[in-house]
Formats: sequence, structure tokens, C-alpha cells
Amino acid sequence: MTLREKIFEIIEPSSENKLSSYVDIFIMTLIILTVVEVILESFHSFRASYAGLFDLFETFSVTVFTLEYVLRLLTADLKYKSKNYGISALKFSFSFFGLIDFLAILPFYLPLFFALDLRFIRLLRLIRLFRILKLIRYNSSLLLVLQVLKEKRPELGITLFITFILMLLSSTLMYFVENASQPEAFPNILASFWWAIATLTTVGYGDVYPITGMGKLIASFVAILGIGIVALPTGILSSAFYETIQRKNEKEKCPHCGEELH
Repeated sequence: MTLREKIFEIIEPSSENKLSSYVDIFIMTLIILTVVEVILESFHSFRASYAGLFDLFETFSVTVFTLEYVLRLLTADLKYKSKNYGISALKFSFSFFGLIDFLAILPFYLPLFFALDLRFIRLLRLIRLFRILKLIRYNSSLLLVLQVLKEKRPELGITLFITFILMLLSSTLMYFVENASQPEAFPNILASFWWAIATLTTVGYGDVYPITGMGKLIASFVAILGIGIVALPTGILSSAFYETIQRKNEKEKCPHCGEELH
């Protein structure tokens, strides 16, 4: 086994390799601690008292995440099989996990190369929260969620498209019905989208609502449709979870005796 293959075996989540398991636990702990750090930094008293400690921990965590990213990039062809290493590296760089790994370290390096105003630096600190998504790679339950979402992309896409059409139609109708009575609440179709989103998702903040009889009638139908809109993706995902878990359980059973394998 070459050095690159050994490195790949260590950095890839694996229950068979003890060293890989320790690395997984270390990375997961570091991710959680960095998210806690971002939250604590939002308290001015903590930031003023422990600024040096926060900066030191941020430098350490980014160094670890950068090393992990570089090692994954160097071993990309072992995960994304290709005759050309450059293609494998691009596949990793633009993969879901590759982008998350990149976003995890980006906020630290950007200010070193570009002059950024304070508002943008604060935004970069928020982007550090994307590191929590790195946990998906190391958690089988989160991987299951990602697998289900991937399998049901077409169905969820159709649901989102139908939702958009309904929002467009309802906001257009409400604009034409309510604009004359309350132009400040429904000044145009795009502004009416806020009402459509709040109503279709059954949130109903109540800051924008119809006052005409026809407007109330349309709002009633839209509110009822909203219940179905929320239930539709829920049904799709719940059935997909059940099917995926069933397949997983069948794979773990002994093909001869039917008992679970340990």
C-alpha cells in the first residue's frame, strides 16, 4: 500500500480502521468547538475578554481543516476514479463535501489577500457556521438524510415547482383584488409574494392580510392549499426514509438465516 493510499484510508470515514475512527472523532469534536466559538464570539463581553484565545483557536482549527482539505485534494483520484488526476481533483473540488470543506477555510484566508470592510468580515464569520455541515461526512444518520434527498430530487423538484406556480398565481390574484383597497400592503406582484409565502407555508405572520371579500375568499383557498403543500414533501421524504431504512436492514441481515449481522 502506497503512502497516498494509507492517507486516504485514514481521512476517509471508516469503522474498520481504528486510526481513521480516531481522526473522525477528532474532526467532529473540532467542528463542534468551532461552531461554539462562533456563537461565543457574538457576545461582546466574551470577545473582549478572550479575543486572543479565540484567534489562537481559529488559527489552529483552520490549520487542521486546511491540512484535511489538501490531503483530500491530493488523494482525490482514489475516491473519484479517473485516468486524469486533474479531472478527479475538479470532481472533488466541486462536489458537495469539497465545497463545504472549502467554505470551512475560506473566511480565514480572504482577508489576508483582499482589503475587506468590517461588514464583510462579519459576514465571513457567519460563513464559518458552514463547518457544521462537515459533520455529514462523519455521521451515518446525516449521510442517510443526504442519500434520501439525493434519491428524491425529481419528486422534490416537482413539488417546489408546483409551490412556486401556486405562489405566483396567488400573489398575482391578490394584487389585482387588493391593490385598490390597500396599495401600501399590495403595491405590486413581487411585494405580494411575501403574503403568498406566509400563507402557503401556513406561517401567517398577519402583517399583510386581505380586507376585501374576494381577497378573503382567495386567501381561504390559498391557506387550505398550503396544508397540502406542506404535507406533500413530508410524505415523499417519510416514505423515502422508510424505504431506505428497510433496504439498509435487509443488507445487514444474514442471507441464510435472516438474522442481523453484527
